[in-house]
Amino acid sequence: MEQSNVVSVSTGGTVFARGERSIGAILVRAGRLTPENTERILRLQREQSLSFGEAGIKLGLLTQADIEFALSLQFNYPYLLRGESKVSEDLVAAYISSGPHVEALRALRSQLMLRWFNGPDRKALAIISGERREGRSFIAANLAVVFSLLGERTLLIDADMRCPCQHVLFGIDNRAGLSAVLSGRGGAEAIQRIPGLLDLSILPAGVLPPNPLELLAQPLFPQLLKEMRGEFDVILLDSPAAAGYADAQTVAERAGAALIVVRKNATRMWRVRGVSNTVAQASATVVGTVLNDF
Repeated sequence: MEQSNVVSVSTGGTVFARGERSIGAILVRAGRLTPENTERILRLQREQSLSFGEAGIKLGLLTQADIEFALSLQFNYPYLLRGESKVSEDLVAAYISSGPHVEALRALRSQLMLRWFNGPDRKALAIISGERREGRSFIAANLAVVFSLLGERTLLIDADMRCPCQHVLFGIDNRAGLSAVLSGRGGAEAIQRIPGLLDLSILPAGVLPPNPLELLAQPLFPQLLKEMRGEFDVILLDSPAAAGYADAQTVAERAGAALIVVRKNATRMWRVRGVSNTVAQASATVVGTVLNDF
């Protein structure tokens, strides 16, 4: 028998087409709204010429979070709800769909798409900075989120095997990661998907090794990136501070390009020039510099 493409969700007569993307249908399927309360909202909507969301909030049956959740699905723009994910709320791009910081990240994404991610061989980018606490890991993580929200298959690699933090920001396990892969004790199974952000994957740093620079210099690192270029559209690499270690130079050389992060009213220009020269010495491209004031 052919299955009907219409399903009733209310004894009161409300009928939603299978797969319908109206706010009411989305919330009913998500279990955030009952069919009976849907009828009450629709009745008030008709009586007072309100939007569905306005009527639901006026009746106390919906919250603004419910409306934003439905809109994110309606427009294929997933984001996380506060208190319902292990991802740190410091990752503003994962939780807030608008605001000055998110818009700045989107603008940076657009610039990177124009300046670097515009060719088949330009898929990897190192995120580096001169000193610690300049926001390098924060920028790398949020950039990974906004690229994934664009529908780009995005991989964020935590190549900081001295003081890693991406596993903390994304609330994932760090027992297996880049250190295991580069030492020949692991493979692609160490890459973890982020629930709720379907196009985002993370390769954490893993157990801290005694020889991070030597591991980054291993042939397994460029081999890993070559394999990942076939699986992902965008590959971002976090790295240790360039002032303290040569790791950042190696990561930039392996990626082929680097984005330099500086902190407003903190980073010295001579340090920026030094980091830029380090990247140039590695025969990598400096795509640009981003000012972090978050």
